[in-house]
Amino acid sequence: MAVVVEGGRFLLIRRGPGVPEPGYWAPVSGTVEPGEEPAAAVVREVREEVGLEVRPLGKVWECVSSTRTHDLDWWIAVVTGGTLRPDPREVSGVRWVRAEEFAALERTFPGDAEFFSRVLPVLTLPPGLPLSGGYGEKRS
Repeated sequence: MAVVVEGGRFLLIRRGPGVPEPGYWAPVSGTVEPGEEPAAAVVREVREEVGLEVRPLGKVWECVSSTRTHDLDWWIAVVTGGTLRPDPREVSGVRWVRAEEFAALERTFPGDAEFFSRVLPVLTLPPGLPLSGGYGEKRS
């Protein structure tokens, strides 16, 4: 899972017709190819699905998929370039949201809701990461 951050907002995609469970709002996601490092998979998946270049900052959480068939690693990544161009086979919509706006979206996965409501607000993220609402500040 690539939690792509820019300007205090997070990129969500509406899963397109060519992927399992279409219509759900979620962060960009995908699989790690054999021999590929997880950080490289984050970069590749974001580029393939939405056309942006990102720099992964690190893995911040993990959970079990909604199908309970595999684990999901959650990575924070910042935009470094590219142009937002969703691949219509994998993405039917895009939206930049603040963490607190995630709960208002319809058709989201339970693990995603848990990340945005419970995990993200208490993360200690690198100084200077452009997040709002107190995120990214050093927590005691």
